[in-house]
Amino acid sequence: MREVRLLLLLLTVSMLSACAKNIELIKSMSTSTRDNVFQESVGEAAIPSGYAHLNILVSLKTHKAGLYPFEKKAHGTADYMLLLNIDGQATHIRGELTVEDSAGFSRDAEAGEGIRYNFKKGVRLKAGRHRITVAIPDDEVVFVGDIVLSEGSTNVLVLEPVYGRMQGKQRPGFYGRTSFTQGIDGFKAFLNGRAL
Repeated sequence: MREVRLLLLLLTVSMLSACAKNIELIKSMSTSTRDNVFQESVGEAAIPSGYAHLNILVSLKTHKAGLYPFEKKAHGTADYMLLLNIDGQATHIRGELTVEDSAGFSRDAEAGEGIRYNFKKGVRLKAGRHRITVAIPDDEVVFVGDIVLSEGSTNVLVLEPVYGRMQGKQRPGFYGRTSFTQGIDGFKAFLNGRAL
């Protein structure tokens, strides 16, 4: 019994330290240390020599605002934003909000009434290797990865949410079920269709 208590204590401490690391990372990446890494790119303009184009796409769902009376986060509002940092240059991205009530299959992580956010950003940056960090400050979720862009290329970075696991007793065959109502635990990232 003592070993079980010790194991639970260690798991709790490691989870809290991971959250603290994410908070510190988000704070540090929300301030730009450079301003010449990328520029916003609008439309289908020609890509200059030595540069590449990158579209960042994120679609996720949260609960509606006011669902939890004491919550101080921006879920369900226009203030719920995505933070993008490429090689030290940071910007906040506002999402397009739509109310969504999808009656999906019982294992569908996005089934139910909530707010759909679609975040989109197109940037032009020098061809080569870049460190990209995408975060949702309200959920303390961070993705960090390295990407390589070839000269003259148009690239698409898609981040798909990994939702939290449902709590409580679950029916056989439904263990590990996730739902947007449980928040976001992380991201799966794909550059031009290939997992990062």
